[in-house]
Amino acid sequence: MNKFWSEAVKRAKPYVPGEQLNDPSIVKLNTNENPYDPSPNVIEAIQSEQLNLYPSPDADHLRTEIGNFYNLNKDHIFIGNGSDEILAFSFMAFFEPDAKIRFPAITYSFYPVYAKLFNIPYDEVTLNRDFTIPIEAFFGSEGGVIIANPNAPTGLYLDVEAVEEIVANNPEKVVMIDEAYVDFAPASAVSLVKRYPNLLIVQTMSKSRSLAGLRVGFAIGDPGLIEALFRIKDSFNSYTVDRLAMAGATAAIKDRTYFRKTTHKIIRTREWLIPEMKKRGFHVLPSHANFIFVSHYKISAESLYQRLKQQGYLIRHFQKPEINHFLRITIGTDEQMKHFIKALDHITLSSVSSTLQN
Repeated sequence: MNKFWSEAVKRAKPYVPGEQLNDPSIVKLNTNENPYDPSPNVIEAIQSEQLNLYPSPDADHLRTEIGNFYNLNKDHIFIGNGSDEILAFSFMAFFEPDAKIRFPAITYSFYPVYAKLFNIPYDEVTLNRDFTIPIEAFFGSEGGVIIANPNAPTGLYLDVEAVEEIVANNPEKVVMIDEAYVDFAPASAVSLVKRYPNLLIVQTMSKSRSLAGLRVGFAIGDPGLIEALFRIKDSFNSYTVDRLAMAGATAAIKDRTYFRKTTHKIIRTREWLIPEMKKRGFHVLPSHANFIFVSHYKISAESLYQRLKQQGYLIRHFQKPEINHFLRITIGTDEQMKHFIKALDHITLSSVSSTLQN
């Protein structure tokens, strides 16, 4: 530990992202990227940008387009350099160091990272045995609530009525719903925003709109919450989102036909993959995301992870004790997932053969 480190640095326990191997032969099914290219309109929009000029600090045009998509005005929208930046701004804007916030014990692992960095106390709420979220446990939070919906890494989804119960039962505190994967689920909680001034929805362009490389996220909420996010951003860096990212994101949000086409393809592939995994001895949680969360009845998750990696497939294995017997598998193209199943068959058959010989 360096003697020049601040207390914040000493306190920090950084987030560990999924492996990013520089190997084109590897099929990456570990970071929930979209397997399809972005809308062709995105590339066209980016190519026309002037890089000698600063970007708009308010991203007004993109905010207007996202507002149009959700039948809101731009005052309900905030743009950030990926949803992770917005989450960081939100922790600073809405949570206090003397009031415990709540989030699920199994969820996106950036939440405790931010809480420790900003010195915010927190309670990790234990999930039900089936990994569902106990709704009432989030009522009356001292400092606020943050929930990923669909949850990560489980893929389980809370319906809008359940989200509304949590929001309604925390009238004096902000409830953040991290909807990174909601476009693969039945519905967003955006419909509640106008009725609840304490609700903040955070979404990303990385998953459903294939823009992980551009880093664009957005928040939707009451104008009072949006103003607070601007106050944090403009006290840190007025130009967090560059011109290329804004141009590409604007083109992506406007191309609704392409968006529907690719998200439906991923959902269709997911619904094909789940029964195929079950046939092969996997327990699969019901997913409403662009990934599935699975465990095998006989073969360890660590072994499957390593052997699939040897076969050229990178998936996500978590070391957390409660879920270290599970694997998270991103949904790829139909072709990728059919080849993945073949690789899985080779591994499981060889494991069974080895067991019989012993």
